[in-house]
Amino acid sequence: MPKMIVSIDGVVIKEVQLTKERTTLGRRPYNDIVIDNLAVSGEHAVLQVVGTEVMLEDLNSTNGTYVNGKAVKKQALHNGDTIEVGKYKIRFIGEVETPEYDKTMVIRPPHSAPGVLPTVPASMGSYQSPPLHPNEPLSGSIKVLSGSAAGREVSLTKVVTTIGKPGVAVAAITRRPHGFVLAHVEGGTLPTLNGNAVGAEPVTLKSGDVMELAGTQMQFFQA
Repeated sequence: MPKMIVSIDGVVIKEVQLTKERTTLGRRPYNDIVIDNLAVSGEHAVLQVVGTEVMLEDLNSTNGTYVNGKAVKKQALHNGDTIEVGKYKIRFIGEVETPEYDKTMVIRPPHSAPGVLPTVPASMGSYQSPPLHPNEPLSGSIKVLSGSAAGREVSLTKVVTTIGKPGVAVAAITRRPHGFVLAHVEGGTLPTLNGNAVGAEPVTLKSGDVMELAGTQMQFFQA
């Protein structure tokens, strides 16, 4: 089954299976693929499955839709094609590819309230990218310090671990050959590291560092 892998600055943030004949992409929350970024139009593009082909059509977006670096209005996609919308890259996979990606860790509040940003991790997970090296010695973990999940520990066994709530606040911890780095991925709330805001530029993590995202504190440890 064809699928789309969405990433920004090399960090995978979501994967969407094309299970319907028509899949919409845009900033508005009712789209099938939601990208919360001002460079993306509310209704930016649509993907249509026609027989064995997948057609991409730009919906007169403000900043345009690009495939492999070229602006397109309507084009059939081929396996491995890269769609660009704003700073986001979406890789089209027309056939099964491994490894598979796990779900994003989701932060939810113990008592939901309209307009309140979720603050407590209820489940944790990660996206997996190809391993950096078969004998990679690095290992790390996160310990939740606040909220109902306080005390919970999660091992950073994947190359990329995303934390947060897609469309609201998402950060990524990436394992590199010489250590781990933290970067903001999407959403209006920036993560902090030891009290300092972290943007899209990756910041190196040290064992004992305290991160905070949407009101939830987490501590990083590296073995």
